[in-house]
Amino acid sequence: MTNKAAWDSLSSPTNSMEPIGSCAPSASESDIYRSVQAVLRELESQHPSSVHNKGMLRWTLHKKVRNNPANSLILVRVVVKELEKAERVDCRIHIIPLLHTLIYAVIQSAYLPDDLYERVYDFCKRLLTLPQPYCTVGLSYTRRMKTERYTPGVLYQRMVVAEQSLKNVYHPFQERVFVFADPAVFSGPLGGALRWDIEASGSGGYLNPLDYMRSVVQHSIQAALGGELCHSHKLAQVLKEMGQDVEPYFQEVVASLEQSVEEGSKGEGVMLRGRLGQLYREILTHTDTSDILSSGGGGSLCDTPLPNPEMSFHLWQEDEEIWRELAKCVRSSSMSSEHFCLDQETDFDLADLPADLTSSSAMPRHSVMSNDSGIERDLPPGVEPSVVEPSGGLEEGEARLTRRGGIKMRPSVMDHMALMQDALEESGSVAGGGAAIGGGKLQRKAGCSGTPSFSKQQRHFTARIVVMGDDRVLGKLAKAFYFLRKREARRLFLTMKVNFQFYYIPVCEDTSPTCPVKENLSPSRDNPCALGSYLGMVDPWYDCNINSLGSMIPKLAKMQSNSSKQAEPNPFLSDVISYYVRTGLQPVYFTIYSVKISFSNLTKDPVEDVFLSHLELDFPEFKQSPATLKAMTIKQKKNTGDVCGAVVSVNYTKVSLSGRDVDKGMSVRTSGAQISAIPSNETEDLNCLTVAFNETKPKNTMEAKIRTCNIKIRTLEMKTFTVTLDKDSRRTFKDVQSIEITPCLDPGYCVQRTMRSKFSLGEEERDAGLSKYMNKGLPLPINTFAGIIN
Repeated sequence: MTNKAAWDSLSSPTNSMEPIGSCAPSASESDIYRSVQAVLRELESQHPSSVHNKGMLRWTLHKKVRNNPANSLILVRVVVKELEKAERVDCRIHIIPLLHTLIYAVIQSAYLPDDLYERVYDFCKRLLTLPQPYCTVGLSYTRRMKTERYTPGVLYQRMVVAEQSLKNVYHPFQERVFVFADPAVFSGPLGGALRWDIEASGSGGYLNPLDYMRSVVQHSIQAALGGELCHSHKLAQVLKEMGQDVEPYFQEVVASLEQSVEEGSKGEGVMLRGRLGQLYREILTHTDTSDILSSGGGGSLCDTPLPNPEMSFHLWQEDEEIWRELAKCVRSSSMSSEHFCLDQETDFDLADLPADLTSSSAMPRHSVMSNDSGIERDLPPGVEPSVVEPSGGLEEGEARLTRRGGIKMRPSVMDHMALMQDALEESGSVAGGGAAIGGGKLQRKAGCSGTPSFSKQQRHFTARIVVMGDDRVLGKLAKAFYFLRKREARRLFLTMKVNFQFYYIPVCEDTSPTCPVKENLSPSRDNPCALGSYLGMVDPWYDCNINSLGSMIPKLAKMQSNSSKQAEPNPFLSDVISYYVRTGLQPVYFTIYSVKISFSNLTKDPVEDVFLSHLELDFPEFKQSPATLKAMTIKQKKNTGDVCGAVVSVNYTKVSLSGRDVDKGMSVRTSGAQISAIPSNETEDLNCLTVAFNETKPKNTMEAKIRTCNIKIRTLEMKTFTVTLDKDSRRTFKDVQSIEITPCLDPGYCVQRTMRSKFSLGEEERDAGLSKYMNKGLPLPINTFAGIIN
């Protein structure tokens, strides 16, 4: 009931721009200070009762800011003081949460004085002297604050223009949020209620693009002029009465701000304020406002809340659905500008997309003799040739001898470079270069500096993909991402145009501590959201704001589905997702592993698949339930232990922090094994696999856990085992004789190695040139707020 009251007390604001005091009461500085202190106490709280409500105080605080610009100014002052205090006492756990709170408030502020901008900018610069991840986050926000200080309102303008796909010439960037939920977790009315909350409340009361344009014009003018020179409530009234005539002023405002950004600090915003002041007077001349123009501003600022980005919700049924939705979005009419048009060489029919994105596309292709010459004159009887319009200089006979449309199968050098850029960017995201496969590079990569050391082709469309579910949905995402990269290596399409950002909200079927094993869930006793727990362990702000949603989302959806009438959409979930995708820009990289599965039936071809977090191996005939083991006597257990299990051979490369990898082999009698890529605690946070055997008779010479990146397990008896990937019984393989696990190679690295092999004279040059600095493995980046805090 407490959560319901909190959600209902702060509803989504209307799209009308109202002056301060008419939409929400202005809070005092002491009230804002108490709210900030409550958020910090919630961050450090480990009490079980607070786990399910974490994040509510942060959301409530930002709602106060969103509904009243005066509160934003107070919040900025309070948070700057708290950051300076945390710096003095070296309380680093508060720095990144407070910094995200500060910048989010700065973006939404109607007006900030220059001395406050300077304090924020100076603090962000001082973060550059701290270790990772503080210097990485500080560098990103230092650049933003430098831009915002000399061009007030540009961060708000760019965010709204990109997220709402507002057409303009000067800032041709677009973003879209795709929410993909696992239907195994969100089944029945739960998924429908979730769709209603996300899509219906995402607009925040805005009705059409003109509303967004009015907000950009209003916010930009009052951010530059302030309350003393701008009569904000009269400006909002005139903009509302202008209707379609507001679009030219919107284009002029965007052009002025972007030109000011290009000039940098040369003009110190003087020319921008002059130009926006002139636009302000032109807009007010639409009505009789001579008294207002002569008296200056009205002293009050208007509420221009930052709208949530456009979101679409999908129950992820088919593996290729995620890329099909992206392809549709890139081809949509809203992206038909010159920046998103496709040339004839890379264009293809959307109907061909699903077959090209299935897992079979990664399997070897066998040559087939074709009887089709490719010339329409040679078509068999009964087949209608395609109509080809003769070009200007061709005779009619020549026009008939045309080859039917095909696709170019050999990628160009530019296509190769697009794939290699991603591998180079990931390698340069942290100090120390790329992580070699094995090779002793066991530190997990995290963070994104945003300073690529090469000229990268700019992609104008950003797809922010949010997946919701347990470890199974992440395994599905890793598989889809791997097969997309392999497909793009053959024929480039999305990589040239789309910048991918991945986000994860962990939600399991039952959040109670004694959660029973559900359908489609493998019988593993591990945490069903192990990867989400790890992200919360390394990033406390992620744990506070995102992990807590695992218990809130089912409650919100059940409240919506159990309602007798169509209730208003709840803005809480869409607000939290908006905050996550806007401020969670520091990725944590997880290696995708490839597993080759060979079966006992020699007529059955081996299968290649991938997994991200977990692989379970067990022999079904030796599997006994806990109740059976409890009922057995000590003698029965001893006799059973002698024969319970099959002998398997294990060959692996033992990895170590020193980089001295050793190839080892052994045989062991076991009833199964657990292979995990996610560490259970901070002391074991290594980027490798941890293998634990269910050994019936442990040997003193055998290690309790094997740490490796490459392992091969093969049964030595006439017994087969079962393999389950990422705790998902839908990805279970039976009658398996052997498995071989290796990290997936990044197609960008494979392309570079193939290109060098054409010119290299010896084997020693295999990893020379760019290959030496590229990430060889294919990681899946999951965005968090801080990356990894050591």
